[in-house]
Amino acid sequence: MHAFDILGDPVRRRVLEVLADGEQAAGAVTEVIRAEFGISAPAVSQHLRVLRESGFVTVRPAGTRRLYAVDAAPLREVDIWLERFRQFWNQRLDALATELARGERQHREQHDSRGNTAETPDRRQAAESDSEEST
Repeated sequence: MHAFDILGDPVRRRVLEVLADGEQAAGAVTEVIRAEFGISAPAVSQHLRVLRESGFVTVRPAGTRRLYAVDAAPLREVDIWLERFRQFWNQRLDALATELARGERQHREQHDSRGNTAETPDRRQAAESDSEEST
């Protein structure tokens, strides 16, 4: 199965999210998935099997339990494919960062450290006009 076929299923994506927090016993994963998706324990086991056989997770015995963990190798394939598309959201994030910085700069220019309104060019011009009229 292709990586996107595996990740296309919301249950399998959620299993990976649960395992991203660290190694988990099959029973713990099953409890979370059953509670969130309302599927049977055998159905969760089937999803774990698909993830294991496709290389997305590893499993190791620990006494009577089976511990599952994320294997990042198949996710690298997805990451490599996504690389060519990052430019689209990176440009938008850069534009957002620029706008946020501009807003912060304008806010600082309007307020000095004492919380008073700072002198802006418009205020300076108005003050100069007022002083000329009073003389």
